[in-house]
Amino acid sequence: MSGYIPTMEQIDELHRKIAPSQAAYDLIHTHCVIVADIARRLARRRNALFMRRCTLPADAPEWTGLYRDFPDCVSAALQGRMTESSDSDDGDNKDDRGASVAAPTDGVTGGTVPPRLIDERLVVIGGLLHDIGTYYVLKKKHNGSDGGPLEFSKKRYILHGLLGYEYLVGEGVDESIAQFARNHTGVGLTRDSVIAQGLPLPPDDYVPLNLEQESVMVADKYHSKSVPPKFVSVDAYTARAARFGEDNKRRWLELVREYGVPDVPALAEHWHMRMI
Repeated sequence: MSGYIPTMEQIDELHRKIAPSQAAYDLIHTHCVIVADIARRLARRRNALFMRRCTLPADAPEWTGLYRDFPDCVSAALQGRMTESSDSDDGDNKDDRGASVAAPTDGVTGGTVPPRLIDERLVVIGGLLHDIGTYYVLKKKHNGSDGGPLEFSKKRYILHGLLGYEYLVGEGVDESIAQFARNHTGVGLTRDSVIAQGLPLPPDDYVPLNLEQESVMVADKYHSKSVPPKFVSVDAYTARAARFGEDNKRRWLELVREYGVPDVPALAEHWHMRMI
């Protein structure tokens, strides 16, 4: 570890340090909070399936301790309570009394057992910082500093992941956290796709390196920072992914199968945003 893992207060400071306006902060930071919430829900669902596979009692999963000391200051959205589900995608396990055990869903249906437990705390931290580079791709005349509407540069937007990574590393944030910014675009931006599409990025792979980064990448697809912001359904993103080829679409649908589907309509209602 060559850098520091930021606290919630430090994460907020990192956002505010480069936000050109309150409006920019509100849009981008709120998006990051929403994505962190969804990513945590996806990770928790997969962790629940992992623990159920291990046939531990549902009323005392050890992994819940991962979230025990998480501060209350981020958002109520990050503190959703687990609920039991009647879905049986992997079949019900039995506890030590022989009773049927259903894995908690936290609003997520489906999903598959991961190869290991996912670190929920890192998922939240990474989610809160993944899009910090988008402050750099706001148009200078439309960054909210004059009270006008926000507008992103379409030409430079693809750079936001790399710019966020460079900013975080430059601020002394650990590489493991900075990579959440670098490796979340689309459903995994490969060196070949960078070259084939002629993207203004150094030819390289910009893909998640672990389950935590992948959780954030998937969660990011369910919310858009458009002005005004909106939630995105599985079908809506499937259509978007298909524009980049059938392989891209298949990769997205495989991720949906692995991570399950969050309750996007309920989230949209909670945040008072529309859904497409």
